[in-house]
Amino acid sequence: QEQLVESGGGLVQPGGSLRLSCALSGFPSDHYAIGWFRQAPGKEREGISAIMLHDGARYYIDAVKGRFTISRDDAKVYLEMNSLESEDTGVYTCAGRGLSPGSTYYLYQPSEYAYWGQGTQVTVSS
Repeated sequence: QEQLVESGGGLVQPGGSLRLSCALSGFPSDHYAIGWFRQAPGKEREGISAIMLHDGARYYIDAVKGRFTISRDDAKVYLEMNSLESEDTGVYTCAGRGLSPGSTYYLYQPSEYAYWGQGTQVTVSS
């Protein structure tokens, strides 16, 4: 069964950096998208980035483009976060969704992802 486990969260000052990890296990093929989401109290869960395991294509929302980098190394997906701002504070969770040829992908929509990690807290504060 597909499982994901996040790590790397913590407290960082504005302008600082963190590197999150998402350890994957039980994925039977590379035909999956792995997405990163975040959620702050009182706010909706927000998709911020995704990577396609089969070809390495990467996607970002405008709010993090140029500051965050998603990457994959074997069974881990990373999210490197630079120039962090207080607005980046939240619980960061990685998730997986299977891909089908010819399908329409909603990479930033949480309901499209079937497999979820437990999340790791990121707090940006001075």
